[in-house]
Amino acid sequence: MSSQYHYSFSHVSKTDSVHQSATKYRDLRLKALKASPESFSSTYEIESRFTDAEWVDRLLQDDRENFVCVATPANAGSSSVAQWVGQVTLRGPVSRKDFTLPEVSGQPTPGGDDEEDRWQMLSLFILPEHQGRKLGQGLCREVIRHLQETQQKARTVVRLMVKPQNTATVHLYEKLGFETVGKCTLAEALVANGDGHLLPDDITDARYSTRSGLIMTYTISSTAKN
Repeated sequence: MSSQYHYSFSHVSKTDSVHQSATKYRDLRLKALKASPESFSSTYEIESRFTDAEWVDRLLQDDRENFVCVATPANAGSSSVAQWVGQVTLRGPVSRKDFTLPEVSGQPTPGGDDEEDRWQMLSLFILPEHQGRKLGQGLCREVIRHLQETQQKARTVVRLMVKPQNTATVHLYEKLGFETVGKCTLAEALVANGDGHLLPDDITDARYSTRSGLIMTYTISSTAKN
C-alpha cells in the first residue's frame, strides 16, 4: 500500500487550520491506540470519548509540539485526500529541575536553564500499513530540523525513554545519533512524558520501580547546526 503514496513531514501549526488539524490528529491517534495499544499509556476507550473541543485543546497545549507524517496519494487523479499516518510529540521546554533524574539513573546532570533548552520526545508511531518506509526516521529528522531552526540557546537536548526490547526502535534512534545515557523506571518515564497523573498512589511495585527503560539523548549545539 505504502508505494501508492508520497510522504512528507511537518510541524503542526497552532494557528492555521486548527480544527481540521485536530480532526486529523484525532483520527490518527484513535487508529494508533487500536492498532498498538501496548505502545501508549492511554487507551482507545478513554480517548474515543473526547469531545472535538478536547482534541483542539490537546493540539494547542503550551508544552507540546506535534509533528506528523502526511501521506498523499501518488495518483494525481485520486479523489482521496492527504491523510496523517504518523506522529511524534515534543514536550517542553522542560526546566532543569523537572528534567533531572536520580543519580542512580546514570543520566548526566542537566546544564543551567540559561545554557540549554530541554525537550522530551514521545509517542512516535507510524500506522502499520505505512511502516517499513523509514517514516519514523523522517519524523525524527523533522523534529531535529525544527529545533535547529528555532534554537536560541547554546544547546538543545532532546531526551526519550524506550523499552530495551524494542530493538528496532532503539536502532532507529541510534542511527539518528541518539546515545544511551542511563536507565529509567516506568514511573519516571510516565512523569517525563506528562502522564504522571496515571500513576497509582503506591509506585513501589516492581512494574513502576524497576530501572530497565533506556534513557537516550540527542544534543544540538548552536555551533554545529547543519
